[in-house]
Amino acid sequence: MLSRLGALGVAALLTGLGVPASASAAPAGRTAPTAEEARLDRAAPQEILRRSGFDSVAPELADALEKVRSYDQAQRLVVREGQSLWRRAVDRAQGKQQSGLSLSKDDDRPLYWARLGMTRELRQWEPNRFALTDRQRDRLMGALERSSRGQDTVDHRPGKQGKGHGRGHVKRILVTGFDPFTLDRDVRISNPSGAAALALDGTTIRTADGPARVEAVVFPVRWDDFADGAVERALRPYLPRVDLFTTISQGRVGKFDIERTNGAWRGGFADNENLSRTGIVPVRDPATQPQWTSTTLPYKEIVAAKTGRFPVYDNTSVTEIPAGGSEPVVRPDGPTEGSAARAGGGGDYLSNEIAYRATLLRDRLGLHDRLPGGHVHTPVLQFGAGNTDPATGEVTDPEFVRNRLDIIAQVRGILGVAASSS
Repeated sequence: MLSRLGALGVAALLTGLGVPASASAAPAGRTAPTAEEARLDRAAPQEILRRSGFDSVAPELADALEKVRSYDQAQRLVVREGQSLWRRAVDRAQGKQQSGLSLSKDDDRPLYWARLGMTRELRQWEPNRFALTDRQRDRLMGALERSSRGQDTVDHRPGKQGKGHGRGHVKRILVTGFDPFTLDRDVRISNPSGAAALALDGTTIRTADGPARVEAVVFPVRWDDFADGAVERALRPYLPRVDLFTTISQGRVGKFDIERTNGAWRGGFADNENLSRTGIVPVRDPATQPQWTSTTLPYKEIVAAKTGRFPVYDNTSVTEIPAGGSEPVVRPDGPTEGSAARAGGGGDYLSNEIAYRATLLRDRLGLHDRLPGGHVHTPVLQFGAGNTDPATGEVTDPEFVRNRLDIIAQVRGILGVAASSS
């Protein structure tokens, strides 16, 4: 993600961000669309859905909901439809679905906009045959979110020789990506971390140390979901069973970063709901919460390897308030003892936070010394020259597609190096 927002000037990025159109008043007895869902009616999302064939997803869910006779049936339906959307998006990204439509297969945006169409339908649904409480609706929304993000279908079967690493063992890699964000600045935007997750989910990477199976999940760009424990709920069942993990997001222009250190600080940049949160990253048991966590990825080997056309950096910089101090200081070589975090290497937005939460979970599970894990920042995904104006630009172009494909391929290469070196 564009996540050096605190360290490199949130104000500059906020300049020019538009205010989204207000959601229209919902009919009596229904809930109004969220800020995310309200963007669905703009021209670019509708074109993305139409050109990918995903424009039928939300209407099909709405039709199915009208036939539901009980809450339990509704729960089964939303899980089934959420998983179906995730599998359809993965199959499309991996060329298993031949739609004949004009949006390139590597595009992550159909999944994002189709999911929002589904959540909007579910949010406004009023059952005809039973009463639905607010709490039940929230549970249905949560089930739909998790299932359509691949979070309940991670399939890391044991290697052929169990937990050992001898001949025949299949290493297990878990990766995470993100939804598109900064959509009021450019509603056409894509996120290469989400695209990489779709392209890699369920695939096998050939490494110097043998095969490695990749499973992927995607997370929202929403502060409150993270505060509610979305990351920990999704990753806790799987971290003890994998051989390597990495959270992935979009970072700087033209380069990859392996983030050495993650900080326990939220910088307040607006999320996809246009909400801002500033302060210590909220976690369970804050009394034992560290200010910093660190990568256990083999960063030296990754940086030294030839994984693609973009340079890869070992990023050691952080922003801290030194022990006894009161003002933030940028430290190029990592935090000093007793300091308070104000930005990790990956900044102070949700990409730093997912890295912090995932590595803190690794450490609290007692896996620090045996589980390689950390955060990879991809280059910013850029549109081609002449297609940079959101007001007049196209939703895609050849350079945009090439950039995304090259980033996905390099993520795969980085994972291969990491798995071979761990």
